Amino acid sequence: MTPTLVRQHSPHARATPGVDLDARARDWSEIQERMLVPLYEAVYERLDVGGGTRMLGLGCGSGLALLMAASRGAAVTGVDAGSPERLALARQRLLPEAPEAREPRARADARIVQGAPRDARDLTAPAFTLVTSFEPIGCLAGDSEGLGGLLAEATPLAARGAAVVLVGWGPPERCATTSVLRVATKLADPLRSAGSWRPALRDDLEEVAHRAGLAPDGSGRVACPFGYADVDSAVRGLLSTGLFDAAIAATDQEQVDKELAEALHPHRRPDGTVWMPNVFRYLVARTR
Repeated sequence: MTPTLVRQHSPHARATPGVDLDARARDWSEIQERMLVPLYEAVYERLDVGGGTRMLGLGCGSGLALLMAASRGAAVTGVDAGSPERLALARQRLLPEAPEAREPRARADARIVQGAPRDARDLTAPAFTLVTSFEPIGCLAGDSEGLGGLLAEATPLAARGAAVVLVGWGPPERCATTSVLRVATKLADPLRSAGSWRPALRDDLEEVAHRAGLAPDGSGRVACPFGYADVDSAVRGLLSTGLFDAAIAATDQEQVDKELAEALHPHRRPDGTVWMPNVFRYLVARTR
């Protein structure tokens, strides 16, 4: 697997000719983002997220995870250094009275910040009791390094003993999307693609937590099938992740669309829908 499947921003997007970033953001929020809803629900239920929770969401994107936490009564702050288009959608979801404001304050219990975790610091507010990073890591060598940097900035903003949630892909044999994601790697860098893959390791998340100075405090697995109305919706949803931007830049949009559709064919049902079972693992760690 690769974490860029559900990343909120791709470094290639703005360098890829012909990419409509507004349409890409809408496809993400309307098609792809909802695939991790079972994961959000499982985490929030386990941690009893509610009125006493102050949550910092790293890589918040268009804000669905924040919205779900806010609906349970949590005070939420989302931070993302990536797509302004997705952050605009997050503001519309959580700050409807001032969706275009640079630093909107339409609701006292919700903030959306473009930038790094340190930019979410608010000296007038209590420390965060929950930090979430819902962008899965695993199965790609070196994919935890960026997460480590985010945690280094975010954990000083959290209270002692605050929960920090990390997410990773399950074993490749339990994630049907693996075969589809290999198309992106093959097209983007065919000479190195074989060496860039590795099986997800059992202790990936624990190693990240250890390097960040966190104490593991339990884990769980959640089934998050990726389901689409048809192949076109599946292609749009997967492209919205940004994973295939490097492949588009290396080849062209038509080639990527063609190979992606072919890779999806085994997952197409008789009624035309596309269904790919996946399993994700989450780790709850605590600040010291």
